[in-house]
Amino acid sequence: MLVYFVTDEPTKLPAIRAVLEPQHAVVPWLLGGDGTRIRSHGVLMVDVDLRQMPRVDQLRFILQDLAAIPEKLFVVHNLSRSMVAQAHALGATSIISRPKEAILKVAQIEAAEAAADSAAAPGLDMDEGVAAFASMFSNVRLGKPVKVADAKRATSKIINRVGRDGLSTWLDEVRRYHEGTFQHCLLVTGVAVGFALDIGFSGADVSRLGLAATLHDIGKARIPLAILDKPGRLDAEEEEIIRRHPVIGYDLLRGVAGITPEILDGVRHHHEYLDGSGYPDGLKDSEISDLVRLLTISDIFAALIESRPYRPPMPRPDAYQILCGMEGKLEGSLVKAFRNVALGSE
Repeated sequence: MLVYFVTDEPTKLPAIRAVLEPQHAVVPWLLGGDGTRIRSHGVLMVDVDLRQMPRVDQLRFILQDLAAIPEKLFVVHNLSRSMVAQAHALGATSIISRPKEAILKVAQIEAAEAAADSAAAPGLDMDEGVAAFASMFSNVRLGKPVKVADAKRATSKIINRVGRDGLSTWLDEVRRYHEGTFQHCLLVTGVAVGFALDIGFSGADVSRLGLAATLHDIGKARIPLAILDKPGRLDAEEEEIIRRHPVIGYDLLRGVAGITPEILDGVRHHHEYLDGSGYPDGLKDSEISDLVRLLTISDIFAALIESRPYRPPMPRPDAYQILCGMEGKLEGSLVKAFRNVALGSE
């Protein structure tokens, strides 16, 4: 389940992530920031000092846009009567006194929703795929090894969903419900799978490319959250830090049972270009494998069409034209083969 966490202090975020992940995916929103596009899917969790009226006013303004979320969980430290009353006045449906109590409350909400929506199967692949992504990233943040089973489970769910309902449906749902690094990974995997299916890959090859896409940005789990969750564009120093993620991901996966050399190749080299202008190794032409060439096209396209705090998603035809304009960097024959995937129904 997704937990949208609204807080007035960024220092509160690690504790919530430690409690809820990997079972649940936490999407942060810092009070006073640009925020995120929270929809009706998931749970809203609020940890704001309700004694500070300017913060309450900010929160009240935010909550006006969040009426569609049925479950609003407030953290009220020490359960002060006046603050509990304030929380309920703001629309709280549940109150807890400590962040670590959130895991039980969210589990109760999740169970209730599962019972109510047991007949609504179409969204289950999405939720399970996100849970697997959350598990992988959380384990890496905590210094634990990557579980290949999580990556394969997430990939399998996405392959099933894209194969059943089509890429456009998958892209729409991802952009509707998910943010940041999770959104990008889910989009890249869906696009890569859709590409592989469209050009007639075998089942094994679809799974191989899908797994490479699932893991391609795992190195970002070691990038500071202040950079990953930054609501605006990164500055030059932050860009340099985030450019380290392919090597970090490669080092994390090297030697892990079940990770093949071609998957490692995809993780390390998905930002390489045919003209040698990419990173981290400046590979050229024949040095870049077919899997990487496919993955790079999928990665760039997904980055263009995803929602960012500082810009709306680019229309798919416009994103495809950018790919077409990268002659010399991307393989032209593959970009042409990608046309049907890119220009599928909006």
